[in-house]
Amino acid sequence: MRFDAKLSSNLTWPIQGVLFDLDGTLIDTAPDMALALNRLRLECNLPPLPFEQIRPQVSNGARGLLEIGFQLGPDDQGFDILRDRFLQLYQQDIAGETHLFSGFDEVINWLNQQGMHWGIVTNKPGFLTRQLLKALDLNPSVVIAGDDLLRRKPYPDQLIYAAGHLRLPPQRIMYVGDHERDIQASRAAHMPSAAVRWGYLDGERPIEDWLADVILTNPTDLLALLSPTSNPH
Repeated sequence: MRFDAKLSSNLTWPIQGVLFDLDGTLIDTAPDMALALNRLRLECNLPPLPFEQIRPQVSNGARGLLEIGFQLGPDDQGFDILRDRFLQLYQQDIAGETHLFSGFDEVINWLNQQGMHWGIVTNKPGFLTRQLLKALDLNPSVVIAGDDLLRRKPYPDQLIYAAGHLRLPPQRIMYVGDHERDIQASRAAHMPSAAVRWGYLDGERPIEDWLADVILTNPTDLLALLSPTSNPH
């Protein structure tokens, strides 16, 4: 295992907590999100889209999915009606095929054994986030959803709020995400960041250009990164 980048020398070590983005980082929600979108398209007498076309947009939520599914943006007529129906369809079967990405069982067990707090910071709506975590029997120390504060990622507010809840300075927490907005929020919060290659990379900009402190290839890379015996400094 190797890292694509080393932690910046000006960041405080050791890391004492970890925050995760949800969709495309900690859990694979793409199958159920794609199913909801295609059910909505069928209701509108449109054929289903290939899963490979839908997956990269899942991290952009309902907004991104309705853009590829109906070529509609938030300012377009009918967007709100389709968004609400999409969320309703998604909520009906929110965890049918959704699961942790392979390796995260081991990562979470290790974090718990180490007594290291971990949490979720996501732009996903709170009612869906908490329903999904309950369905998957996940119990993070803190959960900050997209509608919990006035501003969400790429603003740093959610990360700073989560750090306060954990009673840790942002410099002692690593944020792990699969979208450039995650890294932008981390940098604005002065929080170490990890970008993940297994996520729903939308292709807007190469992951190498996001300026993350480290790029991870597999979830279990976190074990080597965070282990006291393999401190990169």
